[in-house]
Order: sequence, then C-alpha cells, then structure tokens
Amino acid sequence: MFAMDATASREASWEQAARIQHDMFEATRHIGNLNIQLAFFRGFGEFKVSGWLADADEIHRLMGQVFCMAGETQIEKVLKHARNEAGRDGVRALVYVGDCCEENIDRLGSVAGELGLLGVPAFMFHEGDDALAQRAFRHIAKLSGGAYARFDAGSAEALTRLLKAVAVFAAGGRRALDDLALREGGEARYLIEQINPVERGGG
Repeated sequence: MFAMDATASREASWEQAARIQHDMFEATRHIGNLNIQLAFFRGFGEFKVSGWLADADEIHRLMGQVFCMAGETQIEKVLKHARNEAGRDGVRALVYVGDCCEENIDRLGSVAGELGLLGVPAFMFHEGDDALAQRAFRHIAKLSGGAYARFDAGSAEALTRLLKAVAVFAAGGRRALDDLALREGGEARYLIEQINPVERGGG
C-alpha cells in the first residue's frame, strides 16, 4: 500500500513523488508481481483509495490525476485503512510519504502497534525537517516494525533507491531484501538495520 499526504504543503514535490513511485513499482518486475493500492488525503476530510493495481502505467496515470488541496493530515485514517485491508487482503507493507503531522501521536502509535502485530511494517518517508512529524513518523515505524527515513528536494535519488528497496521487500519478503542488500548495500542495508518484527504479547 502506497499512501501520500496530498495537502497543499506538498504541492511543489507532488510530480516528483509520482515519478518516484512509478520507479518503485518497476524495480520489482524481476522478482514477481506486486499489487499496489494507492491512498491519499487532502482538503476537508477527503480520503481516497484505489483498487489493487498491478499495471505500472495505470498506477502512474492515476497518480497524474491527483492534485493537492489545503487541509489537515489524516494519518490515522491511513493506518486504520491499512489495518483493515491487512485483515482482508494480506497487505505486506505500508509506504507513507508526508511532511507534517497534526494528530495525536499516542493514537497513531496505538494503530501502528496493531499493524505490527498483523505483520504490516510501515515505512515512513519524511519530507523536510518538521520536528513533530519526525517524532511521530519514527514512533509509527518502530511500533509497526518498519523503518523511518527523511528526505528533501535534493535527495530524490536516494528516496528512489529506498522506495525500490521497500518494493523488493513487499514483493519478496525479508529474504529478497537481504539479497538486495548483499548485492547493492546502501539503502537496502539501511532498511534492514531498522526492521525488527514486532513480538506478539502473551495471553
């Protein structure tokens, strides 16, 4: 699942993000099919998701139809939707790209923990340097068993490589990511160093 903040603050980087997402999908062709569901929020409570898509051109076309609109973040909706989809369709990973957080961190952390127990790591990609967003995204990543990475306008190439590594993980699991890290190191190794399965409590 690929989710994005489409509020007005991200308008300048939206086209670049769409291209990066397309590259992420293309990176998995050699290891098998990867179905992606796009999700985004913007405006006054608007939250939309696509169906599960396997065609890179169709995904790119849908991304091209989205435009940014002023509004507050709806990260909790994203996390809850991923949780619900995991129960139905076996989501392997959540990728989230955003630049700020205007929500209660404890509530976000609670849902992130549920994702971790379901085996759905959240890979939180943070555009910019907002301190509150960094704190929230790091907590979400840790509680879900995922990873956090920050980027800015000058690090598009590094973000592309990170997202490709996540796509490899989603399509082929930890073993595929380990193989990628052995071949290329870099961003794949960075993700491996953060990913830790969430332990289930006793009961």
